[in-house]
Amino acid sequence: MKLRPYQENSIQSLREGFRNGHTRQVLCAATGAGKSIIMLEMIKLAMEKDSRVLFVCERRVLVEQFSAHLDHAGIDHGVIMAQHWRWRPDRRIQVASAQTLERMDGLPKFDICFIDEVHASMRKSVVEMIKLFPSMKIIGATATPFNPKLAEHFSSVTNVITMRELVDDGHLVPFRVFAASEIDVDGLKIDNTGEFEKKGMEDRARRITGDVVADYIRLTNQIYGEQRKGIVFSSGIAHGQDLMQKFNEAGVMAVQISSNDSDEFKSEVLAEFKKPDTQIKLVISSEILERGFDQSDIDFVILAKAVKKSFSKFVQMIGRGARLHQSKEFAVIQDHGNNWIRFSEQWNELYGSGVTELTSAPDKASKKEPSKKEKEDAKCPKCGRINGGNPCVQCGHVKPLRNEVVTVAGKMEELNSDGKKKAVGVHTSEYKKAFYQGLVFYARSKGMKDSWAFFKYQEKFNIKPAWEKIATPPSPDVLSFIISQNIRQGKSKIK
Repeated sequence: MKLRPYQENSIQSLREGFRNGHTRQVLCAATGAGKSIIMLEMIKLAMEKDSRVLFVCERRVLVEQFSAHLDHAGIDHGVIMAQHWRWRPDRRIQVASAQTLERMDGLPKFDICFIDEVHASMRKSVVEMIKLFPSMKIIGATATPFNPKLAEHFSSVTNVITMRELVDDGHLVPFRVFAASEIDVDGLKIDNTGEFEKKGMEDRARRITGDVVADYIRLTNQIYGEQRKGIVFSSGIAHGQDLMQKFNEAGVMAVQISSNDSDEFKSEVLAEFKKPDTQIKLVISSEILERGFDQSDIDFVILAKAVKKSFSKFVQMIGRGARLHQSKEFAVIQDHGNNWIRFSEQWNELYGSGVTELTSAPDKASKKEPSKKEKEDAKCPKCGRINGGNPCVQCGHVKPLRNEVVTVAGKMEELNSDGKKKAVGVHTSEYKKAFYQGLVFYARSKGMKDSWAFFKYQEKFNIKPAWEKIATPPSPDVLSFIISQNIRQGKSKIK
């Protein structure tokens, strides 16, 4: 596989870090940017030097996933796992889970170690391994390097490209986010980790199980015209069971995988889900699919849980939909927990600026709950799309601007630009002139005749325009009027 320029730059940056004495480095890149590809290429480079390489995964299912990547790349390797068919300790390339390392009495010496999802893999066994082999080169890969232990054991971070740049360059897809039926978190207890208390969250989430199903059916049909593949993050196993039952009753084939299931069952479900012609539309999981799951044909991510503190968890969940796939233009986030609004500040920073230092700040404190006004300002009241603009790019709904409409004793009063009251239905000459000339500007920009602006003005004010045919950039009022006219005309054609 030919590396993309930013992947090559990542490798050069990491190699430069080793030359400068940084034996423990973090590779940071957005979910879907190809961290596995970068590490595979570095493994090939290590093989050329006859180095011994260890690749550590957080869970067994990820061991199988990376082993398949190695097979695809033609790299012979072994798997350090009891009774695994690929137990071949003589191979120079080995893959192991963090849990396996925890159960081992000793560990063979390796020259370089790669730790996948390092933010979630800093358990006792991994930390002891880092301390035991001070000269071993270590690269930890993650999209969210916010675990406080990383700054203790790693000395540098490489992040050569932001998610915004990856989307703009066509390497990842953008998100369309919808605020769906809301989980009521009012009065919900916070546990000692700073998150919503688990049982309470699951009880609240189970109250809207039917709404989660209905919102998915509505959105997937409105946006795609059919059911699309997705991942559902439940608030717990019991909640996941409820969701699976309700989805299947509604004609949407859904399967839950959880810690109660065997590794074989989970592997079988995910293998079936990856097939292009699978009947499974949704896989439900509370936590298993949050990290490392790299299936690209995921069009939907449903957050049927509210996250209070862990920005990393939020980023990892929505990142499951970011990967490119044939004809995939975007991924839909169906958010039932106000997570997008709650983490908007941290998300905008990560999305636009990336990571320049190892810090736990984004995960350090519980985030305040968005106010009613913040929720209303962020989403379209008609379709629920978040940050879709005004008019809404999804459905065309136009929200009234707050500085143009005020409520006094139950009476709606429109204001002039100077803030003074205006008689209902009356517009100043300056307003009408600017409106007409904005219509002229729009008509000419679209290659239409000035007569289009003439008739549109008549539709708006019931009189002929008496102004010069001068084109001036249209105001938001003019654009809102044009969009509402276009939508009305489109609906008329459909009827």
